[in-house]
Amino acid sequence: MFSNNPALYGLTVIIIGVGGCLGYFFLSNLFLDKVLFPASGPNAGRNINRANMIRPWLFLFPALFALVLYLAYPVFETLRLSLTDRDQGGAFVGLANYRQMMDEPKFWEAVQNNMLWLIVVPAISTAFGLLVAQLTDRIRWGNLAKSLIFMPMAISFVGASVIFKLIYDTRPEDQNQIGILNAIWLKLDGGIGSILMLQVLPSILLVGFVVIVASVAWSFVRGIIAKGEDKSVWLLPLRLLVAGGALWLIWVSISSLLGLWIGGLPYGEAQTWLTIPLWNNFFLMVVLIWIQTGFAMVILSAALRGIPEETVEAAIIDGANPFQIFFKIKVPQIMGTIVVVWTTITLTVLKVFDIVFAMTNGQWETQVLANYMYDKLFRANDWGIGSASAIVIMLLVTPILVWNVYNARKEMK
Repeated sequence: MFSNNPALYGLTVIIIGVGGCLGYFFLSNLFLDKVLFPASGPNAGRNINRANMIRPWLFLFPALFALVLYLAYPVFETLRLSLTDRDQGGAFVGLANYRQMMDEPKFWEAVQNNMLWLIVVPAISTAFGLLVAQLTDRIRWGNLAKSLIFMPMAISFVGASVIFKLIYDTRPEDQNQIGILNAIWLKLDGGIGSILMLQVLPSILLVGFVVIVASVAWSFVRGIIAKGEDKSVWLLPLRLLVAGGALWLIWVSISSLLGLWIGGLPYGEAQTWLTIPLWNNFFLMVVLIWIQTGFAMVILSAALRGIPEETVEAAIIDGANPFQIFFKIKVPQIMGTIVVVWTTITLTVLKVFDIVFAMTNGQWETQVLANYMYDKLFRANDWGIGSASAIVIMLLVTPILVWNVYNARKEMK
């Protein structure tokens, strides 16, 4: 009956769920007040106090039970499975799965790509979101522009991947190219336009990227040597990790910059963009940046609107130009919101799976940790290494959560 009528099935689930919640709260209160601690007899006052102490926990119990069942238990079970071997009947093997995982080149490829995603996507998404939020508030049709930019948030990651897969599509030479990127590429024949679009513009972007990465790295490393900065020991690994990742990205960017001018470009040939090592990772990142820019724009636009007008007016009176007002007056006042947006997008990036799975399936050096975990768990049926990779993802998420808690406590103080 339910299989032929999904609406009836949904209505039944709602009735049972809502009715179950109401029944639980009513019966638990009834049991607490009438049976466990009745408000009568010589101990009525003490019973009432005890009932009032327990009542909040009765209300919290369903949520706590769900958290334990769907969060705590999976973590401990995943940790247990990462220490066992399915081929040996679930026997305990200690850290053998972790050692085997670290001996696989695909794992280190996934770690390297995840680091690349972690630094590029949150930075560009937040920067674009902040830029759009600032510019759209200054134009008449800003609300329409915001709606268009926010629209990709309504598209699933798989749907967006299909759209961009068509943009990057490659057809044989004797057929018309339906991919927009290849259609543009074939129009570039090595003239001045090609030099500007394929060498000068990417060089400017790479140099800008190096400057941004270096400034972000310095903001983290400065806390180690500067006076008056928080030198908490638990922040040191995070700062060193960011510094190491930044140095690697700067090296990769400089190498790519040199390659743009030293290596020859295959003009007039349709390119299979998703098979070009390193660059294909950036083509995949474009999808997530396209989606997350709208999210960053909405949050940061609200933060910009909350800035007191008095501070901006005072800066104008003091002779500050628009760039100084934006970078020295507005940005410092919304830095807390920027950090929240940055870390939220970072958590999304750490779990990125759909885009890679739908577009390359981790081939051509585009593997990421979530897709690596999926391959091990559901394709290789190796729960040991699959669970070990899941633990690695959790460990990567933990410093970001610690950073958020640290900032939250700092704001409260």
